Amino acid sequence: MSASAPLVLASGSPRRRRALEELGVAFEVVPADDDGPARDADPAGRVLAHARHKAAAVAGARPDAWVLAADTLVVRDGRFLGKPADAAAARAMLEELSGGAHEVWTGSVLLAPGGRPFAERAERATVRFRRLAADELDAYLAGDEWRDKAGAYGIQGWAGERAEVAAGDFAVVVGAPIATWRRFLRDAGLLAPSGDAC
Repeated sequence: MSASAPLVLASGSPRRRRALEELGVAFEVVPADDDGPARDADPAGRVLAHARHKAAAVAGARPDAWVLAADTLVVRDGRFLGKPADAAAARAMLEELSGGAHEVWTGSVLLAPGGRPFAERAERATVRFRRLAADELDAYLAGDEWRDKAGAYGIQGWAGERAEVAAGDFAVVVGAPIATWRRFLRDAGLLAPSGDAC
């Protein structure tokens, strides 16, 4: 394996790009087309399966590179809340989350050049929403922030004033667990032990 091989982020997420930029490592962005099948009933297994699917899809096109992929899911009472298809689905999700607690899972996968598995980890956090009023939801859903977000929200945006991370790492809820990625990249030789890019 070559630590000098390029690093590719298999995601178009601005949050994930910013996390890698904070680490100071050079990388390219090649978004994966889809999450793959959702078969696993276990949240940890499902986010890792999705992240593996994304990483493998990009590694197939970039066998010369290290590939980092991630996936985030919202789980309420055993039910998975993915990315809403439309505003009505987003409203239903937020009404379900309103006034209670739920889990957010993020799975991260790093593949070595050639698509060989190198490291993976699933992490969980707990988020608690206050009760959401109908007019708040109307105003929020009139915009676009809810689009392409698991559970129809991002904790770093509108939801930040209406929800709190009750347990776990804020970065897991954002979907970019930077501490885990730092460990992955150090172990791969892409970051020096100090955290500086190699």
